[in-house]
Amino acid sequence: MQGPAALRILVIAVLCWQTALWAGADQPPVFAAIVPLLSLRGDSASSLVALLLRILGVMAGVALGVTMVSLFRPTTLVLAVVMALALLCGTVISSGTTLNVQVAVTSLLVFANPSPEAYGFARLWENALGGAVTAVLAPLLWPRDPCREAATLARECAAGLAEGLVRSTRAIGSADAAGANRTAARAEADRLRRYGTQAREAEQAMRFNPLRRRHRAEVTELGDRIDRAVRAVPHLLALAAEVEFFSVRDGPAPALSRARTALLPVAEATGRALESVLAGRDPRTDTDTARAALARYARQDPEPMGVVLRRPFTRILDLCDDSRS
Repeated sequence: MQGPAALRILVIAVLCWQTALWAGADQPPVFAAIVPLLSLRGDSASSLVALLLRILGVMAGVALGVTMVSLFRPTTLVLAVVMALALLCGTVISSGTTLNVQVAVTSLLVFANPSPEAYGFARLWENALGGAVTAVLAPLLWPRDPCREAATLARECAAGLAEGLVRSTRAIGSADAAGANRTAARAEADRLRRYGTQAREAEQAMRFNPLRRRHRAEVTELGDRIDRAVRAVPHLLALAAEVEFFSVRDGPAPALSRARTALLPVAEATGRALESVLAGRDPRTDTDTARAALARYARQDPEPMGVVLRRPFTRILDLCDDSRS
């Protein structure tokens, strides 16, 4: 939802404006109010980086613009030099992945202003003041709840893995269903990997969020559980790939029908075990059920195809058992 984020920016921008007025601004302090608008991001860590890069960019742009205006009158050649120098500075004062164009924007605004020295000074101190107010208030106003986010991600991971295992098992023997399932498994794998990244971002956000820091241990534990789910992704993909291979090669063969019937309770029990792991519960009851069903199927079908289809379940169950250590 974007509402809380927009309200957060609005409140901080108004406070930046009012603080600049209290500090003695004799012109509307729009530069102070612009800081939170351009700097606040979804998490505090990114916001602080954007804030620092903006202030450094303004400082460099003011210095460059005022220097060039004092030495040269505006011409196309001087404009090209200012832009080149500003963009060069922007490559240095950057996050490493995105060019910081704030240097160029500020230097051009200073360059084009009728009173560049006064404009540059106002832009400097208003941005610095707005940056200070934003840095103080951003972690305190409607902060993210990393604990709730990580818990939601854990539930989504459990549901995605459980559904993927059952869907792959039900597709055994049908070439069309197996092909569609493999596509769905790839999409699910990408989604689960994103969840792993988001869980670590939530953990990092705790360092910049004094109101949520008491939940840091819980968020770290949830992140470890989600990592375990992400480690199950290759086995989910392997199962989908093998199901497609055998279904296309052998079609609706009796051996595949037996595999589907025998492995469906394994998939369901393994899914429940994953849900227990991601919820912080002991998965032993479900892992024992799944392993017993695997053993029965192994006795029924010791052929290589059965071994290959059982292997992803065994690997995932090993991950579940490791969570108890």
